[in-house]
Amino acid sequence: MSALPPAACALLLGLLLWAPPASPCRLRIRIPPHDQVARVARFIAHQCDWASMATISTHQPVAGQPFSNAFSVSDGPDGASSGVPYMYLTRMEVSVQDLQVNPQASLSMSLAQTEYCRQQGFDPQSPLCAHIILSGSVMEVNGTEADFAKKALFSRHPEMIDWPTDHNWFFAKFNITQVWVLDYFGGVKTVTPEEYFQAAPDRKHH
Repeated sequence: MSALPPAACALLLGLLLWAPPASPCRLRIRIPPHDQVARVARFIAHQCDWASMATISTHQPVAGQPFSNAFSVSDGPDGASSGVPYMYLTRMEVSVQDLQVNPQASLSMSLAQTEYCRQQGFDPQSPLCAHIILSGSVMEVNGTEADFAKKALFSRHPEMIDWPTDHNWFFAKFNITQVWVLDYFGGVKTVTPEEYFQAAPDRKHH
């Protein structure tokens, strides 16, 4: 085979250099089967990096009313789920001030936060765009659990490392008393905390 002339080689090289990079293969998230409710709940809790937390407000003019706010969460470093949603909080924050009066709250996490619902074409309100609502309370953690919370949060939210120290940040966990799951048609399902923590989230992809 004869060699390409110099002009052709230059043109080919230019096309190679300026060609757009090949699109990476987009991994599709594979959730556990919807009849394995506890596993679905654990999977959602580990996939989500933030949650909407509802407290009972202590602030006027909405004192005594539900008050929902967004918080960064992590149940463990990527691939190391504990099932416990941890948070990095300051008492300067309005919802945390609510929790100091009444620590009871609810925490909602949805796969609408991830690529899953977009990939499947599911609206965030669709039951197929799976989400969980956790009932329970928020409590500060210390010692080895605080060390784990720090690793869990800072590994997935590295910006936290540089948050201002004069805010007196502390680590807290959501103490789960009930798990509500909506991931399919037929209404919401519940699992006990015991069932939830015994289940293992499925991190497989296809």
